[in-house]
Amino acid sequence: MKKTTRESKKEGRIVNVASEAHRFAYSEGIRFDKINDESSYNNWRAYGQSKLANILHANQLTKHFKEDGVNITANSLHPGTIVTNLFRHNNAVNGLISVVGKLVMKNVQQGAATTCYVALHPQVKGVSGEYFSDSNVYKTTPHGKDDDLAKKLWDFSVNLVKQK
Repeated sequence: MKKTTRESKKEGRIVNVASEAHRFAYSEGIRFDKINDESSYNNWRAYGQSKLANILHANQLTKHFKEDGVNITANSLHPGTIVTNLFRHNNAVNGLISVVGKLVMKNVQQGAATTCYVALHPQVKGVSGEYFSDSNVYKTTPHGKDDDLAKKLWDFSVNLVKQK
């Protein structure tokens, strides 16, 4: 991607799909010391942690791209709560979503709108390290803007990859 942006002189854009669920991450944000600890696992907190990681990753990519002097942006977003078949194996929840969800949730096309906006719209040219919702820059949690936490996650991930 770096090579392509340099050769084409066109901006590259990376879009990480996160979620407002990042607000439900563990109190420390990312549990580096308990990353695989089943005894303290909570599915909602773990999902929130994974979505926080998406945000922090985009923020850290922004720093690396700026340091490298490449014309690539990295942003994260919340697509909205979308009516999908995610709960197809849970009949009660799936039934509820089929009826009520259509009234209060986004359809797939509406859910894709913010992703398309961040990836393609001219108004987002040069914007990097931001979190979007409903095609607007949106406020994240303090953890979502924590540069030290983002760097720690980056280093932790690099070390995990090196171990393989």
